[in-house]
Amino acid sequence: MGEPDRTDEQLRVRGLVEAQHKAEHLFAEVEARGLVAPGAGEREVSDRIRDLANEMFGTTKHWHKRIVRSGPHTLFPYKENPPDRIIGEDDIAFADFGPIFEEYEADFGRTFVFGEDPAKHRLREDLEKVFAAGRDAFHGDPEITGRQLHAEVERLAAAAGWTLGGWHAGHLVGEFPHETIDGAKSESYVTPDNDTPLRRTDRAGRHCHWILEIHLVDEQRGFGGFYEQLLDLA
Repeated sequence: MGEPDRTDEQLRVRGLVEAQHKAEHLFAEVEARGLVAPGAGEREVSDRIRDLANEMFGTTKHWHKRIVRSGPHTLFPYKENPPDRIIGEDDIAFADFGPIFEEYEADFGRTFVFGEDPAKHRLREDLEKVFAAGRDAFHGDPEITGRQLHAEVERLAAAAGWTLGGWHAGHLVGEFPHETIDGAKSESYVTPDNDTPLRRTDRAGRHCHWILEIHLVDEQRGFGGFYEQLLDLA
């Protein structure tokens, strides 16, 4: 299959990057307004963030379910649907949202820590460090596969004293509605089962773009954290 149109690819890259910038702005405002806070329920916080996205950008669509989890719920992988929980005074919580901005998908996750627990604060710091090191590994190897990047993220997590909380560490991202991500299609994920290079074109001849998601957990202490954004685009 031939090379994709350069102008179309530039517009696509711009759309994905601008979508992430809006998600970054959204989450900065979430933090500034204290929307994730002790005493609020997870569903209430999810609705607050949804409403703020609509207020700021007119966003009404999200390409995956909106996730806010706190305390022991932060251990659960994406597919789980735990009951609502009130965020505690010395708690940890994360939000994982996939808002649609002008038909481009964002996928963005951040962690919030309340109280003085040093382990929870260290986890929040390590999330960004592991993400950055994983991104460096991606940029350092033009032929890196999903399996290789997952192994490196797993190694980085273990070196920091954590384990990974899910079966993959990232996935394809694109325009909405993008091709349905099928769990059986390992080439769509950063997973041990993906032996294909991450830098490739899809079946339509377009360059593949990726989200890296870092879900670190401490099962003994009973909490985890989450950090997610674009891997290959700044």
